Amino acid sequence: MSDEGNEARRDLRLPEDDEVFAVVTEMLGANRVTVRCADSVERTARIPGRMQKRIWIREDDVVLVEPWDWQDEKGDITWRYEKAEADQLREEGHIQ
Repeated sequence: MSDEGNEARRDLRLPEDDEVFAVVTEMLGANRVTVRCADSVERTARIPGRMQKRIWIREDDVVLVEPWDWQDEKGDITWRYEKAEADQLREEGHIQ
């Protein structure tokens, strides 16, 4: 009597306050990437030191970005979703 469809569902981290979903479009080097955000703004995002060498970010990864208050075209990556998590977000309609 188990729901096999729901068995794989995980509680995912969703955007808080200022965060938005984004997809990495280009690796720029020097801990920077170009992301296309859900609010249809292209931003340069920074990979913070706590994520470097622990969480590898590649093109087409789904991430959470927190835009800077003082420069809206830039931001910081706060979270990276695994492929299965990104697929789940698409199925639930959070991202396209």
